[in-house]
Amino acid sequence: MIKLEAGNVLLKPSHKRQLMSWLRRALRIGERLGEFTLLITMRRSGRQCEVRATVHDTAGDFVCRSRQHDWRDAVRDLVRNLVNRLHAQRLALAVVA
Repeated sequence: MIKLEAGNVLLKPSHKRQLMSWLRRALRIGERLGEFTLLITMRRSGRQCEVRATVHDTAGDFVCRSRQHDWRDAVRDLVRNLVNRLHAQRLALAVVA
């Protein structure tokens, strides 16, 4: 399950679709882990845009955060970190099992 809280960042429907396409790989890995919940919050303060992802799954909970000038750059960086963390969790569960 994914929940997006855009806060004070204005996103058009096409931006939301773009964001979902970037998250596609993270969703697949999260579904394989089980009980996957992703909450993305976006905040704009001055020229900076902060994007924060809170993840819950069977392997544990963690938070990723990115702060950039543009929301696209912030989300891209966040998704990259998110996929790396989920992949590491999946590998750790595979070693234990």
